[in-house]
Amino acid sequence: MIRRALLCLWVLGLGACGGGQDDLDQFITEVKSRTSKAIEPLPQIKQYQAFSFVPGERRDPFEASLVTRAQRLASTAGGVHPDFDRNKEPLEEFPLDSLRMVGTIHIKNKSYALIKAPDAIVHRVALGDHMGQNYGKVGKVTEAEIELTEIVPDTFGGWTQRTASLGLAE
Repeated sequence: MIRRALLCLWVLGLGACGGGQDDLDQFITEVKSRTSKAIEPLPQIKQYQAFSFVPGERRDPFEASLVTRAQRLASTAGGVHPDFDRNKEPLEEFPLDSLRMVGTIHIKNKSYALIKAPDAIVHRVALGDHMGQNYGKVGKVTEAEIELTEIVPDTFGGWTQRTASLGLAE
């Protein structure tokens, strides 16, 4: 009895699968009957014309001048340069303009500046410490500011010193 019931359900299920495709057949016939549009051809690529630089009396911009090269050699020979062999200090990973001086403290006749880094950590800085990304060395600590001497690249491929300061944030 159960077998007969299952067989009847199976026959009815297969009978329901056959119809209902008239709208699909009509859509396929409509799409196949459409005319296709012509595709526009690709535009022609213009031929590249090479340009030849003739300096004439002008300096060749792709060749370093002798004066610049001599100045570069003189500036790097015995001039100022950063100490690449020393270990970097924590505040040297931040640009100087991102550091804030938040105060000073005095311990055993020595003045320290309190510097807040962008990562919200407050560091204690004394004379001779380094900070900023331009090899800045602290030269003076006062109640109102820190004075630094930075070593920056010059235009001749060497290094030059410049002064910078970091004032007390309000």
